[in-house]
Order: sequence, then C-alpha cells, then structure tokens
Amino acid sequence: MTGPTSSPLRVAVDATPLLGARTGIGRFTAAVLEGLGRRPEAVAPRAYAATWRGRETWAEQLPPGVAAVTRPMPARPLRAAWRTLGRPAIEWWTGPVDVVHGTNFVVPPARRAAEVVTVHDLTAVHYPELCTPDVREYPDLLRRALDRGAWVHAVSAFVAGEVVRELGASPERVRAVPNGGPEPGPPGDPAAGRRLAGGDRYVLSLATVEPRKDHATLVRAFAEEALGGPLAGVLLVLAGAEGWGTDELDAALAHSPAIDRVVRLGWVDDEARASLLAGASALAYPSRYEGFGLPPLEAMAAGAPVVATAVGAVPEVVGDAALLVPPADAGALAEALRSVLLDGERADDLRRRGHARVKVFDWGRTVDGLVDLYRDAAR
Repeated sequence: MTGPTSSPLRVAVDATPLLGARTGIGRFTAAVLEGLGRRPEAVAPRAYAATWRGRETWAEQLPPGVAAVTRPMPARPLRAAWRTLGRPAIEWWTGPVDVVHGTNFVVPPARRAAEVVTVHDLTAVHYPELCTPDVREYPDLLRRALDRGAWVHAVSAFVAGEVVRELGASPERVRAVPNGGPEPGPPGDPAAGRRLAGGDRYVLSLATVEPRKDHATLVRAFAEEALGGPLAGVLLVLAGAEGWGTDELDAALAHSPAIDRVVRLGWVDDEARASLLAGASALAYPSRYEGFGLPPLEAMAAGAPVVATAVGAVPEVVGDAALLVPPADAGALAEALRSVLLDGERADDLRRRGHARVKVFDWGRTVDGLVDLYRDAAR
C-alpha cells in the first residue's frame, strides 16, 4: 500500500479516452481518475484532453477531486509536433506538474515533469494491418518517449515483457500494474438482458467490431455448434461499438447459415451491458491478441461462464476460470461453447472459479501501484 508523503504529487492525466463510446481504455482511464480523486493526501490530479471537438464538454465527465485543464489541445497537430519536434511541453497547458501520465500509449514531452505512459498492448507492432492509421503511430511515439526517459506502466506482466523485448525499454523503467476488475455497481437484471437479446439462452460477445476481436471466427463457430439439436434455440448476441472490422463481420454473417439467430446490438450503455452479462449463458472472447481483457472479468463477476482464446495476457488474467482455445480456430471455439452450454456441471464449476478469480483484480490496488510508480518516476 502507498504510504503518506509530505505533499501530494501534482499529476497531469490524459482523460481523452473518456470521450465517445466507452471502450476498455476508457474504462481504465475512468477508474484510475476516480481512484486518484479519492487520494488527496497522495496526489493532486489534474486532467487534460487532447481534443478539439470535445473541448467544451469533456471536463463534465471527470470524477470529484480531479481538476480540469481547460485550455484546448487539438489532437492531430499536437501528435505530429510531439512526434517530429518533441514539443510543445505539457506544462504549457497544465502549469508546473511533477508527473504527466499518458493513459493511452501517448505521453506528451515535458519540461521538468516525469513522464509515465500506459501501454495496453502492442497490437500496432505485431498486427499493424489490424490497426487504424492513428494506432500505427503508437510504436514510434512510444520509442520517442522512451528515448526521453519515460517510464512505462504495463497493464499485465505479458505486456511488460513485450515492451522490453519489442521496444527496447529498460526493465527498470517498466512496471506491471494490473487493471482492476469490474467496478461495483447495481447488479444486472437477467430478465432485461434476455429481453435485449430476444431469447432466453444466448452467447454474448462484448467487443468493439475490429479485426483483432475476430468476430468472424465467432460467427463461424456459432453456426457450427448452434444448428439443430438441443442448441437450436440459442442466440449469438454481438454488443459493441462499430469499428474498422465491420466489413469482415458483414461477410461472415452473409455466409452464415445461422444468421437469423445472430443479434447485433451495437454499442450498449453500462446498464444494458450489466443486464446482458447477467442473463448470458456464456461469454465468448475470441480475440487474436490481448494485452489484458476486461470483459472476461466482467462476465465472471456476473456469473457467466467464459470461453476465450489463449492469446497474449488472457491466460494470465483468467487463470483456471475459463475454457481456453487456440485463436482463429472455429472448430475448437465451437466445441468449447457446446461444452459450456450442454454441460451444467462444467458451467457451474466455471462460475465458481470465476467468482474467486475476479477478486484478484482490484482498482484500489491498481491506483496504489500507479501512485507508487509516480513517486519513483518523480524521484
């Protein structure tokens, strides 16, 4: 646990991921800011946002105890200047600070402040073809930050190792501090989840529609396991914002013999998300690569069995509380889903293991670990 200091650290935190539909990184940023706002004895957090379009509204999403830096920061020209010139420094917006924390792969250069950057995964290094042009800029920006002496917060031990191997970071400046689990909140309503799904039994996917999440393999696996027999009434529910994998998903659906049992909800709010999880027969998480993976923990907290791919940090996160299959293997994914849906004892065992596993991850410990990292970096 973090102990008291003589004066709180002044920490500037990038709150840009709070804008728009809340993704995993947005949830991470929100949880960190909320935790920092509750520690006035340790930190004095102020949030900035590299956005022009949201410049008048983004500060409304900040939790209590977090001040807003309201001077506008246009994202694209700033990122270009940081990449090519190494300036302007963040203090031009924030005033004097001890630490600047880039929560989403990019940390601005600073005059005097220590720089900390969160790395959620290295998709842009391994699978640039799966990334948008903005995301493909991350490795270069990260290397430049490392050259300036930035510290790295990795969301898993897996990512920490990758940052050292792939980006050449000094191991002494890379700190693995795991994400927390689902934030406590009102329990989801299973009946409401089933109404949203349109049926009593459904396999749920919670992910932005992007190639890395491999919705196409899930659609093929669902058709393989769902046709005929006792699973003929099971639905596949896809919940998540539309991304740059829409064409691949559309093509898979067009060729699916089970298309009439696929429900595509798009982005859903927190209440609907909780209810969908509470009513789900299983969560499918067939990613090709993950630096952490919060949806499996959300499912475990809600009592839904998890079937996931054994990629990246997923095994580190789920432990023995999920069925793991190889990536891009529709047959193996179908068999695992069939097992969970038909074998009640196996499903119940996964639920018990999931409830125990999710307790390992706590946002309070995450924020404590980050505050310790800030102090080490500021020294």
